Amino acid sequence: MSRTSLFPSSSSPSTSCSRPTPTGSTRRGLLYVTGAGVLWGTTGVAVQLVRESTTLTPTGIGFYRLAIGAVVLVALVAHRLGPVLAALRSHPVALVLVGVGLGGYQALYFVAVAAGGVGVATVVSLGLAPVLIFGWESLRARRLPGRTMLGALTAGIIGLVLITVSVGQPGATAPRPLLGLLAAFGSGVGYAASTVLSRHAAQRVAPMTLTTVSAVVGALALAPIALAEGIGVPARLAPVGLLVHLGVVTTAVAYALFYAGLRSITGSAAALSTLAEPLTAVLLAGWLVGESLPAPVVVGGVLLLGAVSVVHLTPGKPTLPESRPSRKGDPGKVTPER
Repeated sequence: MSRTSLFPSSSSPSTSCSRPTPTGSTRRGLLYVTGAGVLWGTTGVAVQLVRESTTLTPTGIGFYRLAIGAVVLVALVAHRLGPVLAALRSHPVALVLVGVGLGGYQALYFVAVAAGGVGVATVVSLGLAPVLIFGWESLRARRLPGRTMLGALTAGIIGLVLITVSVGQPGATAPRPLLGLLAAFGSGVGYAASTVLSRHAAQRVAPMTLTTVSAVVGALALAPIALAEGIGVPARLAPVGLLVHLGVVTTAVAYALFYAGLRSITGSAAALSTLAEPLTAVLLAGWLVGESLPAPVVVGGVLLLGAVSVVHLTPGKPTLPESRPSRKGDPGKVTPER
């Protein structure tokens, strides 16, 4: 197995993401994005545990997460830096915006975790994204989403509301719930915008390239604030291991899966599939850091799983526009990873 075979990519030039099939690339893309959501669901608990054992601020943790992920990703693509640099030259604004957005909404999410608890931070920030993206895509297309997707969205939002009103009361794990809610709202807006931008970038940039550039740019964006606040970490296995988990698993692997999935599904379907993240986060928060898990949270979790299942099981149609030829070639076709 090659170093890059862990990450999905096109296998031949004839495989184009502009014509996904219901049982092929579309469903595979949903699986990739849902898998990324499950991995991201471990982030909030890891952040809480790092905060308990270090003096790192949320921005400092975010910097380490992206910096470690960037180091791993650069090492993986070191033998083909040419395509990475070429993509950065071809799409500098889009890639920089995706990276800055990644760093920004992640830092706000970590602030929300510290102030309002893992459960509220995750469900609020993730719950806003499908609504905003659905609205944006519907506005651009000048039509409402289909009834099945609207039903799945409604079920997911009801689940999010049930979870939100049941967790995050003032206490040891949520010392400043209002600040936490505001930071989670800002994180949700940033996540929605970044998803829309990264989905467009993912059509023309290979997943590993997009993941690498966004992690590097995100780390550089957070570096000045993190350095000013202090980034000292005690030389102990637990905090170092948690930071490595944040960088490798929840950044390098998860974002590679996410960007690969975005090549064959809509941004709204991606946001809905990542609703697996808040369910994972709330379950882990109740188990590992003592956040409560009352009956409404369980019901909300079932609704979230139902929403994700509907997205996976609904027969799909081509979700990306047919590519249009130009004098310089076909800009709609994704260049396969080599």
